[in-house]
Amino acid sequence: MKNIAKSEKKNLTLFKMNFTQNKKYYIETYGCQMNVSDSEVVAGLLEKSGFSKTESEKDANIIFLNTCAIREHAEDKIHSRLGRLNKIKKNKPDTIIGILGCMAQHVKDDILENKPYVDFVLGPDSYKRIPKLLERQSILETSIVDTRLSRYEVYENLFPYRNNGVNAWVSIMRGCDKFCTFCIVPFTRGRERSRPLDSIVNEVKKAVDMGFIEITLLGQNVNSYNHNNILFPKLIDTVAKISGVKRIRYTSPHPQDIDEELLFVMRDNHNICNSVHLPLQAGSNKILNKMNRTYTKEKFMILSDKIRNILSNSSITTDIIVGFPGESEKDFNETLDVMNYVKFDSAFTFKYSSRPGTKAAEFDNHISEKLKQYRLSRLVELQQEHTLYRNKLEIGKKVNVLVEKNSKKSKNKLSGRTENNKWVILPKTNTKIGEIIPVKIIDAKGISLFGEKIKKKDENFAII
Repeated sequence: MKNIAKSEKKNLTLFKMNFTQNKKYYIETYGCQMNVSDSEVVAGLLEKSGFSKTESEKDANIIFLNTCAIREHAEDKIHSRLGRLNKIKKNKPDTIIGILGCMAQHVKDDILENKPYVDFVLGPDSYKRIPKLLERQSILETSIVDTRLSRYEVYENLFPYRNNGVNAWVSIMRGCDKFCTFCIVPFTRGRERSRPLDSIVNEVKKAVDMGFIEITLLGQNVNSYNHNNILFPKLIDTVAKISGVKRIRYTSPHPQDIDEELLFVMRDNHNICNSVHLPLQAGSNKILNKMNRTYTKEKFMILSDKIRNILSNSSITTDIIVGFPGESEKDFNETLDVMNYVKFDSAFTFKYSSRPGTKAAEFDNHISEKLKQYRLSRLVELQQEHTLYRNKLEIGKKVNVLVEKNSKKSKNKLSGRTENNKWVILPKTNTKIGEIIPVKIIDAKGISLFGEKIKKKDENFAII
């Protein structure tokens, strides 16, 4: 036993010496904004442990893939990516490869059986253990799997490592209690738990001090936040009053938890953006019930009216799934009817993807891929019409635009977002990324608006 202990101590010493020479990590993130936030938490832990970030997996001695399990296609991409990373490990055997996040629950058996070159499989509640697990793995020389879900973990005392930018993602709660029948999230991220208010406030203050212009509050069901009877309207009102916070957004909410109190808080705080993401998923009450969405299409439409009545010039975006098991042509047409009523500013549209372990995977009457694709095409075409309709309503308006990045299509253009979350393309002249500038909208094409910076001599418009 003494000899084994000495051997482990020797291995650990060698491990630390190796990492002292080359302590570089690379993180590749897939999926939602919550995964982006989680990757920043992991990066913060590694930075605190003395590691430094690299933009190339070839230069790293630690490679993490932060994964998504929402749709089958996302998992296929990870399996393909792992195959390419294995080639790197063959050339650099000391390279550590790890799978993080939601997909870890699904792939752990496959990893252990078929991908021995993967060193870590860690679920979203295991990140605090990464520094210690790195040491342990060097001794065991075998894959380490930890996908246990926690009822308490919210990473409240960790500050993420963020790249330079204008937007800071701030996670306020984790997990989900809704159990929509199509969704794997409650099984990959566990039950809902919320961060203490003071922890969130401290992180926002630090982000502001670092120069971030926009704060986006994150959660699987962000507006179901509840910590010590402090609910989401109180939380976002508190964040809005933090000195230096210029813009606030939140995602992703559930229609069940959006009420007038939240809308009035948004109306009364000028730095909370007039934009609401309102996932419809389906416009048929039969399908909504099978999805366990807890609202009807009638309640959804009433809520959309309240949003536009209370919040001046608010945009409403949505998520829609086509081809859910048992969806008839009548059900699909009801979804189109709701779209025609609300006329969403934009929509994330998906074909239903069966996920093992969800209740919907056990339903009968699954829809063919051909029919799902046909319905998706019809839905996308209709949404393009509505997006253009909503965008044309912006022509001639004077708006505040947060300039976020260079335009992909022109070196002489910049791209930024309005308060109601619409992208605007504008000339680069005398404008910097990170500025909030007054802009007049002059045109609308597809999903984009086009504008020009308002000169200072125009005294009829000012930035709030």
